[in-house]
Amino acid sequence: MANRTPVLNLPAAELKVDENMIFDPVRKKWVTLTPEEWVRQNFIAYLIDSRKYPKSLIKIEASINAFNKARRCDAIIYTREVSPLVIIEFKAPDIEINEKTFKQIAFYNSSLNVPFLILSNGLDHYFCEVNPVNKTCKFWDHIPLYQEINSLI
Repeated sequence: MANRTPVLNLPAAELKVDENMIFDPVRKKWVTLTPEEWVRQNFIAYLIDSRKYPKSLIKIEASINAFNKARRCDAIIYTREVSPLVIIEFKAPDIEINEKTFKQIAFYNSSLNVPFLILSNGLDHYFCEVNPVNKTCKFWDHIPLYQEINSLI
């Protein structure tokens, strides 16, 4: 198996790792350490610690219904009023973020209609503002603070 804890393009995070397991502070449980889970835990730590996203408003592996198909988003961030605000899709570091990845997250958003999307493989990160009228994305050059995007809705 590939290195499950590669160096990522994120600030160092204090994560609890025990052999093949990593502690998820959002779900409050130990989960299997895979390359994608490594990205998820590091990125979520970055959102909470550096970008001030409230941990209580993050849902990991959130179930959704898209076109009558049960699906699971890697993460959803909610407003303080508990409306979906951001869908996040994570990939392992060796998986390129490409058109297929964007189509996947757009499919998830077809049922939630959130204003923001994040995609990350731990090395490359994309933050998109969704235009609900023409279904286009405006890419930002940074991952904004929670307060910044919450003030836009």
